[in-house]
Amino acid sequence: MLVNIHGAKCVGIDAVPVLVEVNITLGVGIHLVGLADAAVKESLLRTVTALQAKGFHIPGRKMVINLAPADLHKQGSGYDLPIALGIIAASGQREMPDLDKYLIMGELGLDGSIRGVSGTLPMVELAIRRGYRGCILPAESALEAVDYTGISIFGVQTLEDVLLILEGREDPSELLIWNTECYRRAREASDRPARDYMDFADIIGQEGAKRGVEIASAGQHNVLLIGAPGSGKSSIAKALAGILPPMSVEESAITSKVYSVAGRASGGLGFLRTRPFRAPHISASKAALLGGGSGDNILPGEVSLATNGVLFLDEFFEAPKSTLEALRGPLEDRKVTVSRLKAKVEYPASFMLVAASNPCPCGYYGEGDRCTCTPGQRMLYLSRLSGPIMDRIDIQLWMHPVETADLIRGRKGEPSEEIARRVLKAREIQRKRFAGSGIFCNSEMSARQLEKFCPLDDACKQVLEQIIDRLGLSARAYTRIIKIARTIADLAGSPVILPVHLSEAAQYRFLDRRNLVE
Repeated sequence: MLVNIHGAKCVGIDAVPVLVEVNITLGVGIHLVGLADAAVKESLLRTVTALQAKGFHIPGRKMVINLAPADLHKQGSGYDLPIALGIIAASGQREMPDLDKYLIMGELGLDGSIRGVSGTLPMVELAIRRGYRGCILPAESALEAVDYTGISIFGVQTLEDVLLILEGREDPSELLIWNTECYRRAREASDRPARDYMDFADIIGQEGAKRGVEIASAGQHNVLLIGAPGSGKSSIAKALAGILPPMSVEESAITSKVYSVAGRASGGLGFLRTRPFRAPHISASKAALLGGGSGDNILPGEVSLATNGVLFLDEFFEAPKSTLEALRGPLEDRKVTVSRLKAKVEYPASFMLVAASNPCPCGYYGEGDRCTCTPGQRMLYLSRLSGPIMDRIDIQLWMHPVETADLIRGRKGEPSEEIARRVLKAREIQRKRFAGSGIFCNSEMSARQLEKFCPLDDACKQVLEQIIDRLGLSARAYTRIIKIARTIADLAGSPVILPVHLSEAAQYRFLDRRNLVE
């Protein structure tokens, strides 16, 4: 008897269908075919043991299990549950008339329990596109998909739960993920206070840097903080996370799918609500940063996990040059393509880069006579930031240590709550501006969108021409200044870009100036 069960495999942040075919005929042996990796092949032993633990018998005949399409590599333990159900149905031990109406994935424990799998969100989207009645998934994985509507999502914990749904003899509504105890516990946990961020009011001084970071947050612009040790670079970068607005539904869906595929969202309730803040160490490899893996099992890296959020790299100039140069593509294209011999996968990488570094090897250049480095050493240190990377960093901020008198007085600055309100207002303007275009922020504008949404009058063109001639900027830096000016105008509530906005935007390009380190 031949039985078909619908499964799926993730390729990037999308899922493709996998059909699990189980056929039992005369003969001897169990054969698993369909280009399965070691984890899938080992599933036979797990599945057989789990079935026997639940009182099912293994037919003493020839059993062929095919994972179609046969030319697509399958990996992971999520095919345990479809294979087990196929064996039960093909051997006639249970009648499951609804077996082919659901997308089913899950890992089996030896006692028949069902464990979580990664990639839940793309799988649910696949089931919706293909018109399945619903999805049967491990409860901890199904929690990720509670924000989807129009499809039944069942969260199961044991093999008996799955059989109850598929046999159709009882009402399975209590197994819908929204009706389960694990959903109620997760809901209670989600009602707890959000993460506690450092407040800008607690950072003394550095008003110029705060203004630059506010602009960067409003338009999702890349920002570089340069300054002596103790000037507050890391504090401002960490406080920045507290002024970012909540993600829109579209942004949340994209970011959540990245985390789902990476297996980082298991047990979470619905889409991610807060913007990610990733802070990998500078020693991270290129594969960890961009994504990678063996064969076609390519997982997203830090640039993708930071999608619609922040990627913070401290001690930026100390990172290996090859690692810094690897950021060129993601910073420009807002996506990363990882190619291997047998696979090519694309992940989103629309993140806001926040980098921090000292200005020289000793760290005190620009602070009177404290610097002990020669001009050559300083030039060599800053040259680690190549021209192409420098062009891609929109806002460059030089931070000096806070004056002792200000530090002792402890004068409070503007609280993060006020700054966050302005940032949110600017983001709302951009959301309406780019509705239906597939982008969300000013920093993501293409050349055509720049021409459409950032028209310049004669006065602005004259100011911009003077800036370009004086600083000798590249074409990319030219477009970055216009994008920053558009964000400054949004913060000011101005429908058009004014010369004052361009002048302020140009002030954040100090690394383009000649003779900077002499």
